[in-house]
Amino acid sequence: MAQDHNSYPDSENPSAQNDKRSRSLNRRSFISRSGLLTASGFLAGASGVSLIGNQSPVRAQNVKVKYGKLLEKSYNIRVAAAKANQQFPVPPHPTNGDEERYPNKIGSDSRGLPHNKLGEVDLKAYESLTKARNSGNHDDFENVILGGTRKLVNAQAPLAVSLEGLSADQISVPPPFTLASRERATEAIELYWQSLLRDVPFHKLQNNTDDPLVLAAVEELNKHPFTGPKENGRVTPQSLFRGSVTYVDENDKSGRTAKHVVPPGVLVGPHISQFILLNIPWGVQYIPPVIRTTVAGNDFLTDYEEWLNIQNGGDPKPATFDSVRRYISTIRDLSEFSHTPGASFYGASLILGGARNAKDPLSGGIGAPLDAGNPFVKSKTQQGGNGTFALGHAQALLSLSTSRAIRVAYYQKYYVHRTLRPEAYGGLVHNNIVNNTQYPIHRDILNSKALARSFSKFGSYLLSHGYPEGSPIHTSYVGGAAAIAGANATILKAYFDEDFVIPNPVVPDPNDPTKVIPYTGEPLTVGGELNKLAVNYTLGRGHGGIHWRTDGSAGLALGEAVAIAILRDERLGYNEKFEGFSLTKFDGSKITV
Repeated sequence: MAQDHNSYPDSENPSAQNDKRSRSLNRRSFISRSGLLTASGFLAGASGVSLIGNQSPVRAQNVKVKYGKLLEKSYNIRVAAAKANQQFPVPPHPTNGDEERYPNKIGSDSRGLPHNKLGEVDLKAYESLTKARNSGNHDDFENVILGGTRKLVNAQAPLAVSLEGLSADQISVPPPFTLASRERATEAIELYWQSLLRDVPFHKLQNNTDDPLVLAAVEELNKHPFTGPKENGRVTPQSLFRGSVTYVDENDKSGRTAKHVVPPGVLVGPHISQFILLNIPWGVQYIPPVIRTTVAGNDFLTDYEEWLNIQNGGDPKPATFDSVRRYISTIRDLSEFSHTPGASFYGASLILGGARNAKDPLSGGIGAPLDAGNPFVKSKTQQGGNGTFALGHAQALLSLSTSRAIRVAYYQKYYVHRTLRPEAYGGLVHNNIVNNTQYPIHRDILNSKALARSFSKFGSYLLSHGYPEGSPIHTSYVGGAAAIAGANATILKAYFDEDFVIPNPVVPDPNDPTKVIPYTGEPLTVGGELNKLAVNYTLGRGHGGIHWRTDGSAGLALGEAVAIAILRDERLGYNEKFEGFSLTKFDGSKITV
C-alpha cells in the first residue's frame, strides 16, 4: 500500500515541531559556524595573516578578501533552495490496487523471497519485507526472509535525504496497469514478440521489411491498446520497439491519468542512437563502441524449474558469449548493452565535447556547440571549466543525477508500487494453461499469436529472458535504468546545442556488424539522438525481458523531473551572469530552468 505522504504522526508533524527545530538548528548552526570561522581564522588568518609551522607571520600581498562572505552566501543559498523546494507540494501517489486486491500477492513483486511450487510467495516472508518498508528501520531490513542467495537491491536508498533537488516523494508517476487489465496483457504481448525477435537485426525493422516475424508482431499489436509509438495511428515496422515517455496528465489532479508521448527524434533515422555507434574519445585514446554480446538463441527462464529457482532468488545459469565483438545490430545486442547499465551518457558527453579532427577519423568527437545560453559562449575573456559551464561540470552533474534518479525511482519501487515483474506474469500465464490455475490474466495474452509462437519455440508459456538471472531483486515500476537515462539525457540537452546536426552519421553494416557504413537519410540532431539514446538504453531492458514498456516510459519522465530540479538548485549558486538552462523536454515542450 502506498504511504500517506500528507499525514504525519504527532512526533513527526512538521508544523508542531517547527519552532522547536528552528530554535535548536539556529543554536547548533551558530555554534557550528562560529567554530568553523574560529578554526579558519586560526589556520588561514582571518586578518590576512598566514601561519606556517613556527615561522613568523607573513601577511598576504594585494589580497582584499572578506573571509566568511562566501560561507555566508553558501548558507543563504542553501536555505533559499530548501525553502524554494519546500513550495513544491507532495503530489498524489495512487497505486493500481493490486497489492490489496489479491491476498496471495500474485499481483505484486516477490522475487527473492521463498515461493511454493506455483510460484506463490510465502506470506510470512512477504510480511517481513512489508514490515521493513513500513518502518524504514535498518534492522527490519536485515530480518527480511529471503529464499535464496540473492539480496534486495538498495531498498533504503530512497530514505536517504538528498541535498540537491526535490525529495523522493515530491515526484510522481501514474499508477501502473493492473494485473488483470487488457493494457497489461498488451504489454505482455509486446514482450513475447521482443523475445521472439531477439535475433532479428534492426535493419529489418523498416517499413519495406520482408521479415515475417516483424510483420506478424506489427499485425498483432495493432489489434490491442498499445501505448508505444505509431505512424498515422498504427504500429509499423519502422515504429516497432521504439521508445515512448509516460507523464502524469496534468489535467487530472488525482494523478491517475497517464499521457504517452514520443520524444522528438525517436522515430527519425536508424533505430540505434549515434551515441552508441561512434567512437568515444578518451584523452589521447578512444573507446570503440563494439560490444561483447551473447550468442544467438542464448535464452533463459523457459524451463519451469529454472524459472522457479530464479523466483526464489537462486543462482542463475551462466550465459554464453560470442567471441566476436560487434556493433549493436540486433535486439539481443541492445538487451546486452543495457544489461549492466554503464557510462553510456558519460560516453555521449565525451563525444559531444570532443573536438572534431579530420586527421584522426577514429577520435569520435563531434565538437557540438554548447547551448547558446552558456555565459561563456560569447565571452571575450573567459571560458568555462570543471567548476562551471564546461564539460567537466556537466559530467559531475551526470554522476549526481544518476544517484538522485535512483533514489526517486526506488521510492516508487519500494514505497509506493510493488508491481510484479514480467517474468512473474509469465509464470501466471503458464500455470493457468498447464496447471489450470485461475489467475486473473486477461484473455488477450492467453489467445495471442505471440504466446502460441513462444510455446512452439520454447516448449513452455513462460516469457523467455535474455538475462540468466532474470530481473534485479526489486520491483518493476518504475525502471531505475530508465530514470538514469531520463536524468542524464536532460542534463546533456541543457548543456549542448540540441539543434546541432551530427556530422558523418553511421549505421552497422547489414552484411558485417563488425563494421559501420555511412547513414544518408534525414539529418540527425543532438537533441533527437540523446532522446534516442535514452529510449534505447531503456527499451534494451525490455528486450532482455525484465521490464514492461511503461516501467521505462514512466521512468524516463521521472528522471527528467529529477534533473530539472537539480539544475534549478545548481543555478542558484553561480556567480556568472546566466539566464538559465534551456532544453526541450521529452514531450517536445521547451523550458528554461
